[in-house]
Amino acid sequence: MKRNLAGITLALIAAAAPCRGALTPPRDVAFKAEIDGTEQFYMEMLPAGFDQNKKYDLIIGLHGHGSDRKQFATDKRPECAAFREFAAKHGMIAVTPDYRAKTSWMGPKAEADLVQIINALKSKYQIKKVFITGGSMGGTSALTFAALHPDMIDGVAAMNGHADHLEYENFQDAIAESFGGSKAEIPEEYKKRSAGYWPEKLTMPVAFTVSGNDTSVPPGSALRLAAALKKLNRKVMVINRPQGGHATSFDDGMAVMEFMFENKA
Repeated sequence: MKRNLAGITLALIAAAAPCRGALTPPRDVAFKAEIDGTEQFYMEMLPAGFDQNKKYDLIIGLHGHGSDRKQFATDKRPECAAFREFAAKHGMIAVTPDYRAKTSWMGPKAEADLVQIINALKSKYQIKKVFITGGSMGGTSALTFAALHPDMIDGVAAMNGHADHLEYENFQDAIAESFGGSKAEIPEEYKKRSAGYWPEKLTMPVAFTVSGNDTSVPPGSALRLAAALKKLNRKVMVINRPQGGHATSFDDGMAVMEFMFENKA
């Protein structure tokens, strides 16, 4: 799922796969990260006929391991196409951050960048509800961010993500770099960023897609988190494809995003 960085600030990108609804072409936006002063990027798509004086919902799409902000903005993968279709259907502002691409896993700097982006968008536009989704690393990171900042998120759709960094064994070098050390060195940081240990913090609707044959991001911890949320009487949806691999179909992606949207407070 790799894509090269574009690198041109505020450039219009015309390569986005079309969706039935209407969004403006993705626009690259640069900002100075408050946490370390580096230049970071996200892409922004506005509803057709956008009116600065109206209020809009915001949806954030988080890319997978090895990719960057362009994935959910332009890729034809079913999860990414569903993201754009959903945003267009509901007239949302759609944003796809780098969040320290390409191997983020929602470490401290990625978390700080996303807080900064959301706050900046709320200052720039009239934002109603904020929703977050993503695939693979992005699904994991959506759960992590929502558990860390439940006051900022009104719905989560995690596609093929996990909820337990202490048990997860893949991509450990990248995760250690993002988190600031290995799980043996800083286990509390890994626990902090594992949504499965904090189900009580996930007060918003949460929807999951998981697949039984997914070896890249096994479904066990996401299923346990979903069960814990159900015990807390949260609004939860699980689409489990026992024979599926590491992917979510267009229809399943739309279904989980519709669930989080329809069940918002």
